[in-house]
Amino acid sequence: MNLPNAVTAYGPIRCHSLRLHRGMDLMQSVKTLCAEKNIAAGVVLSAVGCISRGRIRDASGVTVREITEDCEIVSLNGTVNAQRCHLHIALSKEDLSTVGGHLCEGCIINTTCELVIAELPGTAIEKEFDEETGYSELVFRPQ
Repeated sequence: MNLPNAVTAYGPIRCHSLRLHRGMDLMQSVKTLCAEKNIAAGVVLSAVGCISRGRIRDASGVTVREITEDCEIVSLNGTVNAQRCHLHIALSKEDLSTVGGHLCEGCIINTTCELVIAELPGTAIEKEFDEETGYSELVFRPQ
């Protein structure tokens, strides 16, 4: 099997940790952290907390769903850099049902969110148009 965009880089991983407070926008906070720390390639290691309002895009790639109740963040993962964040989130509602999708701006922290992002050494995330998918997709490159 040929894996055309695989990048292997060695070196110390830098972790950026912060606590988000009530009223902060989760996506906007991730973007700000990546810009302030000039992160070329990173991954979300952990996000523990809750939201009071959510906005997630479903698998159609078009429809954004509004969530207007308190939910626990049960998972947040994806790739990030100073120019682009591609994040998926799973949320647990009060009845313990779970919803998830592509994180959009407007996902507002309720009480707290403890966020940890790992910066990948020697790696950069860029985007390029993929004719097969019709989207600008992320590609990993040696830095």
